[in-house]
Amino acid sequence: MDYKGLTLDPFQEEAIRAIHNNKSVVVSAPTGSGKTLIADYIVNRDLKEGKRIIYTAPIKALSNQKYKDFCAEYGEENIGLLTGDTAKNPHAPVLIMTTEVYRNMVLSNDESVEHVSYVILDEIHYINDIERGTVWEESIIFSKPHIRMLCLSATIPNAHEFAKWIETIKGHEVEVIIHNHRNVPLHLEFYDAELGRTTLQELKEAASIPDYNYVQGRSHHRSAPTPPPSHVSLIKEIKEKTPCLFFCFSRMNCQKNARELAKKNIFKPNPKISAIIRQKLDDAPAEINALQSTKILRSTLPYGIGFHHAGLLPVLKDLVEDLFGQGLINVLYTTETFAVGINMPAKSVCFENFRKYDGHTFRFLNSKEYFQIAGRAGRRGIDPEGFVFIMVQRRDFDAHKIQEITSIDKEPIVSQFKLAINTVLNLIDRHDTKEINEILSQSFYAYQKYGETATTQSRTHHEFNHLKKRLENLGYLENDTLTEKGRFASNIYTEEIILGEIFGTGFYKTLTEYQMLLIFACICYEGRERTQFFERFPSKEMQAVRKSLSQHPELMKDVRFKEMIKITALVHPCYSGSSIFDIMRNTNLQEGDLVRFFRQIIDRITQVKMATGDNDLKAKMENCQKKVLDCLKDIDFV
Repeated sequence: MDYKGLTLDPFQEEAIRAIHNNKSVVVSAPTGSGKTLIADYIVNRDLKEGKRIIYTAPIKALSNQKYKDFCAEYGEENIGLLTGDTAKNPHAPVLIMTTEVYRNMVLSNDESVEHVSYVILDEIHYINDIERGTVWEESIIFSKPHIRMLCLSATIPNAHEFAKWIETIKGHEVEVIIHNHRNVPLHLEFYDAELGRTTLQELKEAASIPDYNYVQGRSHHRSAPTPPPSHVSLIKEIKEKTPCLFFCFSRMNCQKNARELAKKNIFKPNPKISAIIRQKLDDAPAEINALQSTKILRSTLPYGIGFHHAGLLPVLKDLVEDLFGQGLINVLYTTETFAVGINMPAKSVCFENFRKYDGHTFRFLNSKEYFQIAGRAGRRGIDPEGFVFIMVQRRDFDAHKIQEITSIDKEPIVSQFKLAINTVLNLIDRHDTKEINEILSQSFYAYQKYGETATTQSRTHHEFNHLKKRLENLGYLENDTLTEKGRFASNIYTEEIILGEIFGTGFYKTLTEYQMLLIFACICYEGRERTQFFERFPSKEMQAVRKSLSQHPELMKDVRFKEMIKITALVHPCYSGSSIFDIMRNTNLQEGDLVRFFRQIIDRITQVKMATGDNDLKAKMENCQKKVLDCLKDIDFV
């Protein structure tokens, strides 16, 4: 079978046949094998038939890339983009969105999903994510009966179990397509300071050699440990195997490594890159060009050396992605998020380390993380083979563990389901007790624990009853009916209680718009140990709102409001009309993090604006939103 001039692989044909038969489909296939072509087929077919298609992604970067790709293919008028802070063409027949947005739509019976034929759930293995996995489960549970699903993932060891769960709760057939063959074979090597490029077996043997002089008693001191290998030395050895994605688990290392490599003159400068940089940045505000990250990129990119991480401004990330997509980047130092679905295949992939800090502790990568990243190596139709290089830190070397992780992805999808306040309120508002019990029995958690015989005594039901009792005590429910405050909170999708207590009651009527912004900021701010704020702006307004919050029986428990004096360093300049660049000079927060912080505030403001029926509050939310958008306007100059 041919499609758009391409001869389809058997697994792609199999998936398309299932789609023609109106089935949902779970596709488990290696990165780069052509899974997204199946999604494109659905879009191409159903767009012609006047149906609506939804494409969901776990991260905004992937949503943005899909939006660009589909706009180029099908025309901007047919494509919409919905993320927490962005709404472009929301009535388009093809909607690309973060999975959270889709979950919110199906949970609230949004009319936008009435004519959806297929929802494409990209990177479905995110259901494993401890923090966000519930979103994927609820997206499936609350999808309308007529909607079919295309679930895509690099590897799902328990794909049949997962598909059977969907089949059981949705009542239609689900086809499983497993494709294990990589069109571009991968070769794995290790890189050691002493041995250079080597195999795991050679490393194991070298690491097991005892310190001869110490063992024989000829020395009371062990020899100096083998130093960590050099990323520059590795790139020199694999220069012919570029473009290379070099994964670091530290933003700082991404930038530092790019500068170090550029200074070695391994690659010749490319005038074409310099021209693209000028075209992209010469019209940018002077403040963007004055940023340290911009200066470093301007010095490294002409050599085809870049870096990419969440701390960069969107325009800089776009620049790097464009250059990589055009094949102009030789080496890109990047963090893990670049491995999530973004279509930037390379000939080789390097790991700076095989351990990472996950927010709680340092640990080895798991097999799913390894294969997700390693799978970026090898461009189908361009490279006959792909290469993976792992830099070895001898102090952390564990041959058995590394062998286990790199041999096969055996980590199954496991439910991380936990009920949210919003889910409980919407269930009570839209369903009777019998229906609620049935829905609670439909979680993947219940299926994995009890199979098709999930009972009303599961952990999920106990969790529901506990949250229901709490909501009754707080006045969100009365006699199984949502109160006014409860109805407000049912339309809030994060921080439901805090926002409900403030904006779903009369509490907000005592607040100024500045005080409201301070509250939103405290909720959205994610503090880090080394974050600094230089000038702070204490005021009577700030003291008054802190006092009100500290006297509220529910809000007084939230420790984030204790950070308000720090937060004034960000909010006061914004409210006073300063630009984002003025605020950057008042903190050491990375510019990308600062933009994300303000965009999260916009998201929370939008939720409150949509949830309230009070026109006065809507107007105040509009004013607050305008303050933040004015602050960010120079960031979105393109």
